[in-house]
Amino acid sequence: MPYKEKKIEKFYYSIGEVAEMLGVNTSLIRFWEKNFDVIKPHKNKKGNRFFTKDDIENLKLIYHLVKDQRLTLEGARKRLSENKQEVTDNYQIVECLTNIREMLIEIRDQLDKD
Repeated sequence: MPYKEKKIEKFYYSIGEVAEMLGVNTSLIRFWEKNFDVIKPHKNKKGNRFFTKDDIENLKLIYHLVKDQRLTLEGARKRLSENKQEVTDNYQIVECLTNIREMLIEIRDQLDKD
């Protein structure tokens, strides 16, 4: 049985790493932190922010609501406070369909090469 290397996952991510994951500026993440109560990063004595996976998922939800669905900040706050589970389910469906689409495009491109 071949050895499978375990994927190392971090418990905390810096604001720069999170910004790179989402493709946004760090200032936007700090802005969303001020405006949304669901984002509570840990801070060290220097004030550096460290985000957990839950924080990153909440940021992805906010990104989805504000950037993809074009809601205002107030609208996004309202949607998250009213029914966060529905928003989460909707986001996961969109993410899954996007991944399937990318996979199908990759398959099509491979077939075109052959």
